[in-house]
Amino acid sequence: MYNIFPMQPTIIDDQLSQPNPLISEAERKRLGFQVINLGLVTNIFLAAIKTTIGIIGHSPALLADGINSISDVAYYIVVSIFMRLAGKPADEEHPYGHNQLESIAALVIGAFVITTAIMVFWESVNNVYEIWSGQIEYGGASTFALLIALLTILIKILLMLYSRKIGRQTNNPIVIALAYDHRNDIFTATAAATGIALGMVGYPWVDPLAGALVSLVILRTGIRILRESADDLMDTVPGKALKVQVTGLVLGNPGVNQIEEIHAHRFGPYLVINLTIGINGTLTVQEGDCIATRIEEILIDHIHNLRRVHVHYHPG
Repeated sequence: MYNIFPMQPTIIDDQLSQPNPLISEAERKRLGFQVINLGLVTNIFLAAIKTTIGIIGHSPALLADGINSISDVAYYIVVSIFMRLAGKPADEEHPYGHNQLESIAALVIGAFVITTAIMVFWESVNNVYEIWSGQIEYGGASTFALLIALLTILIKILLMLYSRKIGRQTNNPIVIALAYDHRNDIFTATAAATGIALGMVGYPWVDPLAGALVSLVILRTGIRILRESADDLMDTVPGKALKVQVTGLVLGNPGVNQIEEIHAHRFGPYLVINLTIGINGTLTVQEGDCIATRIEEILIDHIHNLRRVHVHYHPG
């Protein structure tokens, strides 16, 4: 009997299933901090320039996007703290390390994304109503505001591509979630640029309407980040792929008659496997232990995100 949970989709794409075996844990952490620090510095710059130009250039869309960047700065700081805590070595209370904090940090990102989506949607719908009812007049933003919005799109595209690349290399849920957040920022900046451009030619209501539509996309992304992070914390593991891989590696070993059970759970990006096999009942305990030790070594050598294996054996 195989007890393997069904495979769950990964954030960004299905290629993010295992860390790169050529990257050490120290390098994995370094790359993660590199993505976080780059995003933090960039968002501080964008928050300052977008809010300033949004006010001076009379652009509600750019100002709202600047506020979104301010919220990005806040949770980047929170995520950085979680990343440092996740890098702590294993101890008696956490024998497998603290990598689960990466998934908790991804939950924080998802919560921020959903909050931002709700805020943008509410503000956008309210602005559409006020424009159509004549409560406010919008004469159009400055050309400089449009240029800042276009610059934001370019910067966020570069950050998304870089974060996605590192996410594929390290399978770090924080980096993967941040790549999604950069993609959301591309949507919001595009909506802001479109609204500013159309507002300048006499269609002011397009600005907030585009923001409302984009907020729904952001909301969907936030929900997906929460779901994927919750799967990590609930020990959901890739089922079919793991079953095929473990079976192929174990059954080819001399002395193994059958596989009775495979239990696996996840700690951050790593796996722990409990395996029950059937062996010849006439073998000594020492011979059975040699078979179990050989299987442990083979699985750890071939499954690169596997941290520990427990092999149980009995006559079968």
